[in-house]
Amino acid sequence: MRRRELLTGGAGLLLWGALGGRAALAQTLWEQSALKQILKRGELRVGMEAGYMPFEMRDKSGKIVGFDVDLARLMARYMGVKLNLVNTQWDGIIPALLTAKFDLLMSGMTITPERNLQVNFADPYVSIGQTVLIRKGLIGTISKREQLDDAKYVIATKLGTTGDIAARKYFAKARFKAFETEAEAVLEVRNGRADGFVYDLPFNTIYAGRYPGEVGFLNETFTDEPIGWAIRKGDPDFLNWLNNFLRVIRADGSYDALYQKWFQSTAWLKTVNAQ
Repeated sequence: MRRRELLTGGAGLLLWGALGGRAALAQTLWEQSALKQILKRGELRVGMEAGYMPFEMRDKSGKIVGFDVDLARLMARYMGVKLNLVNTQWDGIIPALLTAKFDLLMSGMTITPERNLQVNFADPYVSIGQTVLIRKGLIGTISKREQLDDAKYVIATKLGTTGDIAARKYFAKARFKAFETEAEAVLEVRNGRADGFVYDLPFNTIYAGRYPGEVGFLNETFTDEPIGWAIRKGDPDFLNWLNNFLRVIRADGSYDALYQKWFQSTAWLKTVNAQ
């Protein structure tokens, strides 16, 4: 028979006090959780920057569409609430999350130790790497990204991205032009005013397919970057729900269907604005 021991006296009171304190803390965290506020409000507010194919971009009618958008829509459906997409400039997207302009940052953001000091990330939902687009005149001359690490070349990047950081690390000898948007940076390459554009594999693959012959594509990733959803710190309930949501949609096939739609097919290209 298993022996049972009953704590009495001061030890018992201390134990019950500790358990009661933990329960109170858990209840307080839940009351303050963004998830609780979302359910109470009846609306999930998702922050993103519309301009990153195929994660989020605008279609020809001006509507924001993409992989993240479909995931956010599915997420809201599981919560039983409405979805509100909050389009936000990239350089202010983390401050906007921290000041509660939205509940969840869902914008193809790479998980980095520096960003993790400011926000908490859910488990990665996709992984990408940096690649290079090159101008038309270099097609056939440049076949490996190491060849661009030269002072005679100009590399375009998007400000505040891991592509910008990687470019300055891997092409330290080159000159740089940094831009606010992907569209500005790749246009610089198409017009021959920059020799290369360092950015994420999905975007560069799609762009090269959209403008064949106008840009070249070095199909070699030279970083490995996990992408995750970001939330404000101190919210274990919301983090737990997001990680379990991801597990469920991976298990039931919903995730795979959306991944195939946006990453393995280009049928959607004709519905979006050219960049």
